[in-house]
Amino acid sequence: MSQIKAFLFDLDGVIVDTAIYHYQAWKRLANELGFDISVEFNEGLKGVSRMESLDLILAHGGLTLSGEKKNELAAQKNEWYLELVSRMNSDDILPGVATFFSQVRKAGLQTALGSVSKNAPLILERIGMTEAFDAIIDGTKISKGKPDPEVFTKGAEELEVNPNECVVFEDAVAGVEAGKRAGMFVVGLGAAHVLIQADLVALSLENLTVQEVLSKAE
Repeated sequence: MSQIKAFLFDLDGVIVDTAIYHYQAWKRLANELGFDISVEFNEGLKGVSRMESLDLILAHGGLTLSGEKKNELAAQKNEWYLELVSRMNSDDILPGVATFFSQVRKAGLQTALGSVSKNAPLILERIGMTEAFDAIIDGTKISKGKPDPEVFTKGAEELEVNPNECVVFEDAVAGVEAGKRAGMFVVGLGAAHVLIQADLVALSLENLTVQEVLSKAE
């Protein structure tokens, strides 16, 4: 194995948990369209792009709408979501993240954010973590969502490192697949029986040390 030089992090479910805000906004949209979505249904939307999520929700409600109407609904959902995330602050950073990032810096590793969310920069700003990343790849810089590896390959490119010198931290099945397809070592954060493609699984960053990750990846 080559020496690891960079850690690439997904945002949602790894650094913060905005899933609840996505759920509240999508649920509000579904309710206005005359049906409901459950927490379980929402789990299937994790790591999926906005338009793909909308398609799944409309199919769930048995609705077929024009492209124009869909764009309107996606924009409305995003507006509601932004209202919710704009209230976020450093208290929303998940447990263990701050400690883990200080270990990352001490180890001299580079960092990149690899998120399909176009709102990632806003969220990082709200929680005070913009400076924690050497590169930020968000939904505005990519044309393909996960499980396509583009978000991570672009992160490696911006950091000027090879894919096999990178470790990806992901909480979603699509994200784990994207990291593997990018040719990187993948740490899955969540349930081992779900994130079966990951090279290493832990419940969260709180349950990991940088040294442990490096010893497994190298």
